[in-house]
Amino acid sequence: MVWKQLGAALLLPVQMLYAVVKAAVRALLPPKLRDLAGDVVLVTGGGRGIGRHLAREFARRGARKIILWGRTEKCLKETTEEIRMMGTECHYFICDVGNREEVYRQAKAVREKVGDITILVNNAAVVHGKSLMDSDDDALLKSQHINTLGQFWTTKAFLPRMLELQNGHIVCLNSVLALSAIPGAIDYCTSKASSFAFMESLTLGLLDCPGVNATTVLPFHTSTEMFQGMRIRFPNLFPPLKPETVARRTVEAVQMNQAFLLLPWTMHVLVILKSILPQAALEEIHKFSGTYTCMNTFKGRT
Repeated sequence: MVWKQLGAALLLPVQMLYAVVKAAVRALLPPKLRDLAGDVVLVTGGGRGIGRHLAREFARRGARKIILWGRTEKCLKETTEEIRMMGTECHYFICDVGNREEVYRQAKAVREKVGDITILVNNAAVVHGKSLMDSDDDALLKSQHINTLGQFWTTKAFLPRMLELQNGHIVCLNSVLALSAIPGAIDYCTSKASSFAFMESLTLGLLDCPGVNATTVLPFHTSTEMFQGMRIRFPNLFPPLKPETVARRTVEAVQMNQAFLLLPWTMHVLVILKSILPQAALEEIHKFSGTYTCMNTFKGRT
């Protein structure tokens, strides 16, 4: 037993080096992209914002069917009509992902009307945009139910069939705020950190599940109505991402089977700095960049 453990310990650095070299080679060579022609894609929060752009991008890249979930029928109808005009079959279902029973009920309806889901995109999210002491309790609960627990319910609803078919992909539109929180969005940051932990655990849990994978996308501030009014001190130095860019890079990550994607790439520097700098130095960065006060002018959609 001791020799076996010693052998495994000696082999670990070799396996790690192989994984690093393999990733480097893949980064240099043209990637082999997943063909989406046979995929049925479900996007939560698909009526507007990044969700609408995700639906467009999946349709543009040849997905067979698109299903949209959301709470606002007007937006869902508009996006559905737009996707159908692109020549892709599209359906919508009114569903609040924070409501467990509703998720399970609508998941059953989707399977009966459209068929099996092969790509699930957990995109639905809300932000309250206030400090802890200024936050309404019900609003705080709403953020956790939709942003975090909603992923539990949707994934539990569709993952079993993916595992059975050995064909599926779970996608999470998260946020860089899961890794670096800011004041004034305590509900959102907390829920996204929980969501990130959920996806890390899920991704590792799928290692021995052939044909089923996961992708987590962590974008910087994106210019949608959800975070309208949020102000960064140096917008030219830290420009907000365009929702169509986030959508395009997300679908590419799914096609390349990339587990985690930070947008833009400079966010990797933030992760490194957080791991080596003392808290006082990180606080100075927050003050310099304006993230310390960026939510003071928030007037986005909750």
